[in-house]
Amino acid sequence: MAQAGADAIGVDVADAALRRARSRHPGVEFRLVPFDGPLPFEDGSFDLAWASEVIEHVADTARWLSEVRRVLGPGGRLLVTTPSHSRLRVALGGVERFSEPLGDHLHLYTKRSLGALLEEFGFGEVRVRAVEGPPLLSQMLLARGVR
Repeated sequence: MAQAGADAIGVDVADAALRRARSRHPGVEFRLVPFDGPLPFEDGSFDLAWASEVIEHVADTARWLSEVRRVLGPGGRLLVTTPSHSRLRVALGGVERFSEPLGDHLHLYTKRSLGALLEEFGFGEVRVRAVEGPPLLSQMLLARGVR
């Protein structure tokens, strides 16, 4: 995004991830954010928030989505990617395959549940697509919503 001319800021809860990101993208600002706290940005600071493979790891999804919505300006867009856990994929693979008891995936999303969640938190024009794999067995969800 920065190479395309956007003022990009990356955030993570892990120092190691930030060190890797800084070494790969030295011209981009990266910040450590609290695991369970507010995002350190003013209301309406961003036009776009991109959370790739994040939402399934968030313990307090309600707080996190509320914070993301808060830092987006009016008309701002949220883009989300997360693994797809359709009923068929879970039935064929078992829930343990996707959510190990000691693993870091706290939530499993379907196309319907992710869309309903974004709408519940005030995002409009919500679209969710399943990609990467055959129909009914897609491996990833791509979602977007507008504040």
